[in-house]
Amino acid sequence: MGDDEASTSSPPDPQTQPQQLAAAEHGLESVKRKLCRLVASSLSATVPGLDVEPMLEASKAGFGDYQCNNAMSLFSSLRGSSDTNFQNPRAIGQAILNNLPPSDIVESTSVAGPGYVNIVISSDWIAQRIQHMLIYGIKTWAPTLPIKRAVVDFSSPNIAKEMHVGHLRSTIIGDTVARMFEFANIEVLRRNHVGDWGTQFGMLIEFLFEQFPNWEEVGNQAIGDLQSFYKASKEKFDNKESDFKVKAQQAVVRLQQGEERYRAAWKKICEISRNEFESVYKRLSVELEEKGESFYNPYILPVLEELTKKGLVTEDKGAQIILIEGQSALIVVKKDGGFNYASTDLAALWYRLNVEKAELIVYLTDVGQKLHFHKLFSAASMAGWLPDQNEYPKTSHVGFGLVLGLDGKRFRTRCTEVVRLVDLLDEAKSQCKAQLIERLTENGKIADWTNDELDRTSEAIGLGAVKYADLKNNRLTNYTFSFEKMLSDKGNTAVYLQYAHARICSIIEKASKDIDELTTKASITFIHADERALGLHIIRFQEVLEQACTDLFPHYLCDYLYSLSEAFSKFYTSCQVVGSPEETSRLLLCQATAVVMRQCFNLLGITPVYKL
Repeated sequence: MGDDEASTSSPPDPQTQPQQLAAAEHGLESVKRKLCRLVASSLSATVPGLDVEPMLEASKAGFGDYQCNNAMSLFSSLRGSSDTNFQNPRAIGQAILNNLPPSDIVESTSVAGPGYVNIVISSDWIAQRIQHMLIYGIKTWAPTLPIKRAVVDFSSPNIAKEMHVGHLRSTIIGDTVARMFEFANIEVLRRNHVGDWGTQFGMLIEFLFEQFPNWEEVGNQAIGDLQSFYKASKEKFDNKESDFKVKAQQAVVRLQQGEERYRAAWKKICEISRNEFESVYKRLSVELEEKGESFYNPYILPVLEELTKKGLVTEDKGAQIILIEGQSALIVVKKDGGFNYASTDLAALWYRLNVEKAELIVYLTDVGQKLHFHKLFSAASMAGWLPDQNEYPKTSHVGFGLVLGLDGKRFRTRCTEVVRLVDLLDEAKSQCKAQLIERLTENGKIADWTNDELDRTSEAIGLGAVKYADLKNNRLTNYTFSFEKMLSDKGNTAVYLQYAHARICSIIEKASKDIDELTTKASITFIHADERALGLHIIRFQEVLEQACTDLFPHYLCDYLYSLSEAFSKFYTSCQVVGSPEETSRLLLCQATAVVMRQCFNLLGITPVYKL
């Protein structure tokens, strides 16, 4: 690395120019959406009496670029009908092909097997599509979604408890879902529904008063390390020979009644805890707006009164419940008259629908809470808050599996304690830095790096590796946490992808050309098959992201990013860039690949590295 800039700093992208920002407001349809409209038109002409959704997928190599698979299912529907002249699925496939409207997108079509319609995209159109993105910016490839405002509820740690590895998945996946929506021009309300209310605060406040009667004068030093403070108060709370538990329970009542001394102590504990959370969020580049349990307290009673008036709340063994689907009970008021998670969640849902006017509300928690959210959403539907499934506003529980250790059990320390999130991030950075120093020393480049560059690059790669190792998995499954695997520079890892991106940046730098000028004055042409294959993969970014937003599966984006880097590697192996007759066109392909990779990194919350 030279003296001019740090490894994580970004060279200017062409998309920052004013005309590009203006053009970004008018996004383009994805390639798949355009083709679906063509196929839909053909289906209407082929089977005018039926309402048929296009079945279009990206093809495997050798079978065109996209494939329409409607023929077989249509033949099954029409078989035996006197209104059809089709003798077999292939005949339907041929009719679909014949009825496709002419389009500059399509280069050729053919029918294969039992009616599969293979579609080859025009190479010139692919090149023009990429050129347009380079001129007007990647934002023109933002997916089109049917909503304007969404709430994404994620992370949500408990006040007075340190963030641990159990918060990792909710925080990382939630941030990526929010980023994907924001890129799609949706206003996202990022909500941190922290646990800042409840019986544990009576325990903490009473312990604070006992240990430091003058705690207001001592300030933060009275509590010191919040985790140690919590453990000490919990130990005393659990001591059956002490009257501390009774005092703690009384403290809860006095807090809930609004006594100033108790409210002040509660605010101080929340402040200390919040500062610790913020330091973690800052490292992870995660933005959240806190609206904890206490925020929704004033809304609980009015919401329960509304549900009671609608005849949904009934009494059962001293508690108040909502009977879901005639069999499963959602307890909204406990036997002792206290509120619980369900009552708070109902109030929060009401607020998000009626005050924040969200069209989609997404909750990020582990899959173990699936039943709770099913009951919550069912109660909201029974109350008339949510319409039919196919209409907005909608709610969605985005569940995820566990983080496992190498022993196949929940990831913990050797002392069987939950791993502190900050320790995990520090270790990832430390190991990454050691590997980076070793590699640079072996290559004789260590002298070119400052300590600050090493530190910031290690942080970017290490934390990016942790995020990617989580996000590349189907979120519904458990995954095994392994520093060795996630920090490997081979295979589907963030480290490998960072090196791939840095390599592309190095190729462009080596050419010593003004890439911005090339973008507007030169053009892309495909001479070699691997150039076209790379170009086709680049333009599929938009449809992949659209599907990831629809299904709420970030691993779609990771799969795409890895296969993009593989397509680039194949292209670079086959096609000389610098010094070739096609240098200008191929440099533009390199730039397009880098721009899309950087956008993927951004959506995944990963800081790209430009030099390694």
